Amino acid sequence: MTVPLVQAVRDRLQLAGYVELATPFKMAGVDFAFTGAMRGRGGRALDLILFVDTNTGDFGDRDGARVRQRVDALSRALDVTGSRYVVTVILVGAVLAGGIDGLSETCRVLHVEGIVLDAEGKPDGDLASEQLDDRIRVLLPLTLPAAVPDASDGKPAMDQLERVLPKGTEKALVDAVIAASANGEQAVTEAVAKVINEAFKPEPKPTPETTPDNGADPL
Repeated sequence: MTVPLVQAVRDRLQLAGYVELATPFKMAGVDFAFTGAMRGRGGRALDLILFVDTNTGDFGDRDGARVRQRVDALSRALDVTGSRYVVTVILVGAVLAGGIDGLSETCRVLHVEGIVLDAEGKPDGDLASEQLDDRIRVLLPLTLPAAVPDASDGKPAMDQLERVLPKGTEKALVDAVIAASANGEQAVTEAVAKVINEAFKPEPKPTPETTPDNGADPL
């Protein structure tokens, strides 16, 4: 039996650190039923992912208007509770006709289709895996290749990255962003803010203890 594509997407997100949420789940006293739901951890703890499976059509998932109605209702419930969740809807399967365009005004919308799966329900080969990652890239942590020497000049991958950056890019900023990238978008934002704040800190005023003695008599 072939595992549905939606399960392949969920498996990939689990590898990236996301966890399953039981559905239907309750928000502001209202039950919300989706094909599946996941949330992030660590730097992505505010990511809430909803699955809409147009292949099976469960929960009215083939009706664009009904999908949008459910997502809009959830968005209002999140506002009522003061939640800071960032909602992402992943449409798995054929594009929905009608009523779906406005979803992007409420949440992030990703679309996954055309991924070839093997008999175990996993992407069939490296190409299929890359295609799946490309569809959900915004949800995956930024990863850089290990420092493998380049055959042409022996420089590691990080040196190659720095060479393609604009001249004058602050190295401390680049290092901070790369270090924080594995922990998600919020961690990167905080790292950049910290570097900028440090750059704008006023220099400490000299104190009598630190003022150099030039040998002049005091007035």
